[in-house]
Amino acid sequence: MLSVSGCRGIVGESLTPELISKFAGAFGGFLIDRAAEARRKNQKVTVVVGRDGRPGGQMVRDAAVAGLTAAGCDVIDIGIAMTPTVGVMVDAIEGAAGGMVFTASHNPQEWNGMKCLVREPHAKFGKVSACAPPKLIADQVIDRYKTGQIKLQPWSKIGQVGYLEEEAIETHCAMVNDVLIKLRVIKDIKKAKFKVVLDCVNGAGATIAPQYLEHLGCKVELHGGEPGEPFPHTPEPIAQNLTSLCKSVKKSKAAIGFAQDPDADRLALVDEKGRFIGEEYTLVLATKALFELGGGGKKPRCAVNMSTSRMIEDLCEAHEAMCFRSAVGEANVVEVMKREACIIGGEGNGGVILPAVTYIRDSLSAMGLILGLMAATKLSLSELVDELPTYSIEKRKVELSRREDANPAAEKIAAAYVDAHVNRADGVRVDWAHHKSGGAAWLHVRASNTEPIMRLIAEAPTPEAAKAVLDEAAHVIAR
Repeated sequence: MLSVSGCRGIVGESLTPELISKFAGAFGGFLIDRAAEARRKNQKVTVVVGRDGRPGGQMVRDAAVAGLTAAGCDVIDIGIAMTPTVGVMVDAIEGAAGGMVFTASHNPQEWNGMKCLVREPHAKFGKVSACAPPKLIADQVIDRYKTGQIKLQPWSKIGQVGYLEEEAIETHCAMVNDVLIKLRVIKDIKKAKFKVVLDCVNGAGATIAPQYLEHLGCKVELHGGEPGEPFPHTPEPIAQNLTSLCKSVKKSKAAIGFAQDPDADRLALVDEKGRFIGEEYTLVLATKALFELGGGGKKPRCAVNMSTSRMIEDLCEAHEAMCFRSAVGEANVVEVMKREACIIGGEGNGGVILPAVTYIRDSLSAMGLILGLMAATKLSLSELVDELPTYSIEKRKVELSRREDANPAAEKIAAAYVDAHVNRADGVRVDWAHHKSGGAAWLHVRASNTEPIMRLIAEAPTPEAAKAVLDEAAHVIAR
């Protein structure tokens, strides 16, 4: 499956070594041509690579590195690494033009893929710039792949491979540490000596999160095995997959439970009572931490996608901050963040983007900010959550043969609710100031960027009201 998020498939079926090498070669060739155009000379570029640790990842890595080096790129391999760690290193290594992460994110064990990262060609060395490619660039890479525009280099120009695993971990941890130092919460966190239960789903987070939390003075109980072992449960960090973590947090009397997805760009929360808090609160609490700990400045700005809870808008209103909405997709959020000079942003799926560290969703930064807020306020996670406005989000999926099959449903929704506020920037989002099910509500209907499904998401003051919005939408689509 090709999309703005890269390339994904089932290993041994749709995702073959030949496909992997070809797609990587297309990406490498794009970076080389882009660098040559920017610098007006033919100069070899470096690509940073890392993988999420799922079995089969080594094969994907080997095939992709072959494609990248055959196209003429040098490669720096940082091993099993979080997606944001790859982004940090793209910015930290002089000459790096992009990155490639071998991951299928929250998809099941048999899936894998390639997630591309790009750096602005004119960005100064050391400036935070690397991010998921915008649609225009993603489409160019896909077009090169589909049309076979892959230029292989002669033996004398084939790229070389180097390794920087430990350096990558140290660099990422140091950048998050710098943020917490500036917020003056490092001592508070260490003094609190939080007990944390951490579920890395045996993914990339296990290579860095435990040791960083221990550096912060936390007592860490690792829920699961080593990176590279099979996932202990379905990897997406949602309620039905984290019942064991919830029990562990309560049993061990921990202050908080953290759950990452395999490439560790998303983070879900469990409170000290063993209650699944979920992903929607991750971005809100991280933003609250930045605002209330003095990191926001005057009239701060943030950006979120259209499927993110309105809690973030309530928080921004309380702190005289501006909140911008984008189409769903990390690259779309980042585009708005860079344009509007936002100090934080992300998505309601547990993805926090902190530009002081990287323009990529980063669970390590989210952990640091949330622990800093708990330590500074001396409030438990459940108390912090109870301070926030209460809404309920309900989500449904509809299987599709093609992404385009979602378009007729979106058109029916738009036509049915012309009296409400309709936004067509990404599928269809409908906002009601007063929905008949009770109170303010919104509905978002769109095709997924990463799976052959249509997503229907609704938010309202209660679960019953949100379900009523979805039931009504399903009835409209079925007509």
